[in-house]
Amino acid sequence: MSTSQGSHRVGRRGAGATLPVHEQPTQTAPLVVPGLLPAPAVVPGQGSRAGARRAARRRKASGGTGEGLRKLVPQALVVAFLAGGTSAFVADDKAVELTVDGVPRTLHTFADDVRELLADEGVAVGDHDIVAPGPGEALASGDEIVVRYGRPVSLTLDGQRRQVWTTAGTVEGALRQLGVRAEGAYLSASRGATISRQGLALDVRTERAVTFLADGRERTIRTNAATVREALTEAGITLSGQDTTSVPADSFPRDGQTVNVLRITGSKQVREESVPYAVEQVRDPELFAGTEAVERQGVPGVRRVTYSLRTVNGVRQRPRRTGEEIVREPVSRKVRIGTRPLPTSVAGADGLDWGALAACESGGRPNAVDPSGTYGGLYQFDPGTWHALGGTGTAQNAPAAEQTFRAKKLYVQRGASPWPHCGRRLTHG
Repeated sequence: MSTSQGSHRVGRRGAGATLPVHEQPTQTAPLVVPGLLPAPAVVPGQGSRAGARRAARRRKASGGTGEGLRKLVPQALVVAFLAGGTSAFVADDKAVELTVDGVPRTLHTFADDVRELLADEGVAVGDHDIVAPGPGEALASGDEIVVRYGRPVSLTLDGQRRQVWTTAGTVEGALRQLGVRAEGAYLSASRGATISRQGLALDVRTERAVTFLADGRERTIRTNAATVREALTEAGITLSGQDTTSVPADSFPRDGQTVNVLRITGSKQVREESVPYAVEQVRDPELFAGTEAVERQGVPGVRRVTYSLRTVNGVRQRPRRTGEEIVREPVSRKVRIGTRPLPTSVAGADGLDWGALAACESGGRPNAVDPSGTYGGLYQFDPGTWHALGGTGTAQNAPAAEQTFRAKKLYVQRGASPWPHCGRRLTHG
């Protein structure tokens, strides 16, 4: 391969060095073969007779016409072969222009197609590169071949990141290829910045229309801001105190988005609330089954609760609990539960009609209480009498069987006198 004054020649057929196009003679020069006299040149102004006389003298000097002819035939064949090969060599040479990434050069090549030309020139192309005409296209003299290399671009467009490829050499060209509207947009690199073969990271925020509703007014701006907070500043809206927006202030503002500005005022309120006590139940074999005795009364506790009170755009919101503190712990209620089997028989009182007495006193209702609230149960015990008979709590809260058992004990002690109006029912039905 040889280069001469801007022209590049590719030799691939082993025919030897060939002159560049601008140095090629317009006519084929006479070939000189050893042992063979050069052909007579035709001189302007001289006729063919003079040439014939000179040829006759040469034949005579060479020893005769037959001998000279035998010598001339093989030598003439060699001359004819060399002349034909030179013509074919010159005819297969092509002058083409190869432009790689915007850099053109004119060269001579014997390549049959674009792929072979690129291989001869050491121009490697990949999946993201462009070759025009295509690699399989045949070459002819005067053709123009263009190679554009692909360049990776890490593009973040309006907050969305993706990897793209471009054959453009500048940011402006890449945006045009990718169909990205650059008017009014924010660009992390200038439009004229060069994109190298290694690629470029590019952040683009296009211009968008965003509407803010604040303080009873509507404001629409065009912005390429990266966050709602930045767009608020561009709109001349200030957030103070607990003010916020209907979307996160650090979110990306979308085209056509409407954002509400929430003016918030707040205060705190502290309240004391009751804490309910627990109930502990203890099984007691000393008490009859179905009987409960309160050993300790329960005491509610007290807690201090803090609430946040907010007003949003003049509308009061529901209080929100933000914390609590126990001021006094509650005291549990302790109750003994009887497990001792209840006797059903009391000597001297078993044969009486206790059902008739209960029907007369309370209508047969174990939980009956008189209008004064003093007497209760089947047999209308007062609290003092009930406790004296071994009962706990109040009679109306005790099982019916226990009430009858203690009524029998009362009858053994005092007869029918505790029931002055209904006592006769015990014996008369």
